[in-house]
Amino acid sequence: MKIDKNALKVIHNKEGQRFEIHIEKHKPVLDYRLSDETITFTHTGVPRELEGNGIGSLIVRAGLDYARSQDYRVIPLCPFVATYIQRHDEYTDLLATKA
Repeated sequence: MKIDKNALKVIHNKEGQRFEIHIEKHKPVLDYRLSDETITFTHTGVPRELEGNGIGSLIVRAGLDYARSQDYRVIPLCPFVATYIQRHDEYTDLLATKA
């Protein structure tokens, strides 16, 4: 399924502690947990039919931009988020330092 990612809207579902995009019957998500001054990204899920359209990157970028706007430190437990941060230097300053 080909998607125009510029037409997509990322929704912040604060109650569900996730970012999500509604695309027909599909719902890509980025799940997180908040604790004090940190946001831990735990899972990025993009339905197989939508893979390869940049949707995972779109939703992770929205989550990281939210973290920055709220002055949260980021813990990327999700491998997709960790890899995204490694590939985009502009987000490395958000990483929580290890104790």
